[in-house]
Amino acid sequence: MRRVTAMAAIGLSLFMMPATAASLTKTYSYFSIKGSTIDEIEKELSAHGPNVAMTGRRHPGATQLEFVTKLDYKEISRGCIISRARVQVKASVILPKWRGTKEANGLTRLIWNTLAADIKRHEESHVVIAKNHAREMEDRLLKSGRHRDCKAARTFAAGIVDRVITKHDQAQADFDRIEAKNFERRLMSLMQYRLERAQSAMK
Repeated sequence: MRRVTAMAAIGLSLFMMPATAASLTKTYSYFSIKGSTIDEIEKELSAHGPNVAMTGRRHPGATQLEFVTKLDYKEISRGCIISRARVQVKASVILPKWRGTKEANGLTRLIWNTLAADIKRHEESHVVIAKNHAREMEDRLLKSGRHRDCKAARTFAAGIVDRVITKHDQAQADFDRIEAKNFERRLMSLMQYRLERAQSAMK
């Protein structure tokens, strides 16, 4: 089987506008693929997977992430504080759905099920990384202390947001790099586990 790299696309945008109290909203969408062999499935993924502008090519799965922040400021004696910080992550996960055919054999179905599960796990991991950084952003904003005035507080908050977003982007890139490096070994290990489990169930 030729290598199919389950990479995620990260589209980030930041808006200073009201958000709900929830830290995460997540939606799923799917694209259909056909094929009765692994080679055919791979070609379908390459032809119909989400087209990611930042890489210029299609991917087996993708996750679009958006950070939405809502900050409240309060004037106090000799200064201003950030009285409330809400950061919401909006995640749109795009996954493949295989329309299996009668011609597909058991091995093909096993490989697909293993690959599909790994793609989903990969995309969900991107969401977790984003959510963790959203929490870090909230925590750092709320613990920023007293500022000279509310204008200074806003400037300080913008700096925190920028730094956490930069840290988040790097964490996502590091995750993709590690995942791509270990993809084949991880997939083979998962397939072996599924085979052993299936054999045990037949005894």
